[in-house]
Amino acid sequence: MTPRRRGLDKGTRSLLESPPWREDDVDRVAHEQVEIGRAGRFRVAVVADTHSHPHPDALRLLAEHAPNLILHAGDIGDLSVLDAIAEVAPLITVRGNIDATDNGLPDHVHLTLTRQGVPCARWLLTHIAVRGPKLMKHVAVRAHEAGAQMVVCGHSHVPWIGTHRGLAVFNPGSIGPRRFRLPITLGLVDLDAEGITLTHWSCETGARWRPMAAP
Repeated sequence: MTPRRRGLDKGTRSLLESPPWREDDVDRVAHEQVEIGRAGRFRVAVVADTHSHPHPDALRLLAEHAPNLILHAGDIGDLSVLDAIAEVAPLITVRGNIDATDNGLPDHVHLTLTRQGVPCARWLLTHIAVRGPKLMKHVAVRAHEAGAQMVVCGHSHVPWIGTHRGLAVFNPGSIGPRRFRLPITLGLVDLDAEGITLTHWSCETGARWRPMAAP
């Protein structure tokens, strides 16, 4: 099983028909298709920036939320972290800027979610995508070319939900060592008949995390 996807059986994941990346490519791109079922809620947990040391309560919190799929948006550190996360649910991963380039991980994943084979959501999973609240132009171009509606990213350690350049942007924050005074959080994406809901959850308290209101 390749490092980028763990625990995805043939009934859950199929690799879209596209040539594999070449090792000399500047950016390695993988294509993933996940069937999310005919009806009901499908939950995707999103984590990032573990840096080899996920918060002690991160795995427990993930398990409590019972996701159907987990995305890791890079800066993994020790790859054994992925094995522990994949015990909770099937996992799709990209490499971050601290991760080795020879570990079999792509730089970007074009993810298509389908119901009965019909695409219902397309996302771009990548590590570095924003500067402050703004989506980088080249990332937006890649997402639009892939037909994506949302960019899922990491790197900043800042939990973020926003829109820019015609795309939704979701950063789960970091479940790894604290940076400055930032919270330690993971993200959830719930898809159901009503649409898509994005939330953040604190690994420290187990409660839903929301940014503080401006004074």
